[in-house]
Amino acid sequence: MIKRLFDIIVSGAGLMVFAPVAAVIAAAIKLEDGGPVLFIQDRVGKDCRVFPAFKFRSMIVDAEKHTGAVQATVNDPRITRVGRLLRATAFDELPQLWNIFRGDMSIVGPRPLRPGEADTTADGSMLPLSAIRGYEARHTVRPGLTGVAQVHAPRDLPRNGKFRYDLLYIRRAGLCVDLVLIFQSFWITARGRWEHRGRKV
Repeated sequence: MIKRLFDIIVSGAGLMVFAPVAAVIAAAIKLEDGGPVLFIQDRVGKDCRVFPAFKFRSMIVDAEKHTGAVQATVNDPRITRVGRLLRATAFDELPQLWNIFRGDMSIVGPRPLRPGEADTTADGSMLPLSAIRGYEARHTVRPGLTGVAQVHAPRDLPRNGKFRYDLLYIRRAGLCVDLVLIFQSFWITARGRWEHRGRKV
């Protein structure tokens, strides 16, 4: 209950404070290629409920048309010039403050996954994320805009490794932990290190 109230207050304030920034970002995206400003994608939330997550578009229009659902790589040609700045600062995630305000997400929690998402194993085969230990446990809480895995896990760590960070958060979750992660997230944003492949903090 306290966490939900905290989410409502912080996301509501964030929507107002960052409104001018969001307007500038929207104009920059539109001016670059004339495509849509927002990118809406289904994500899995608490109790495995699917919800539409909102982001500022950071890739070319129809980026997954020929490749399917493929995560961005280093120097990914699908990422736009504006998108590179947005992803480095995580400003592409600002519209998710609305997801938090309406209860789909939390400020802090495990990163929301896509329905039916899979990970590549060491032998090159595809493993559904739902088959990885910890998948169900991480859906007992709302997914977060930031979290332990987002802040501390190496970007290229396989999902089973990131799930361990998520489970650690679920075991130790509390207001103090959330405030530390929020502060660290602002620090990463200020230095533009969200896309950094190594240590971010």
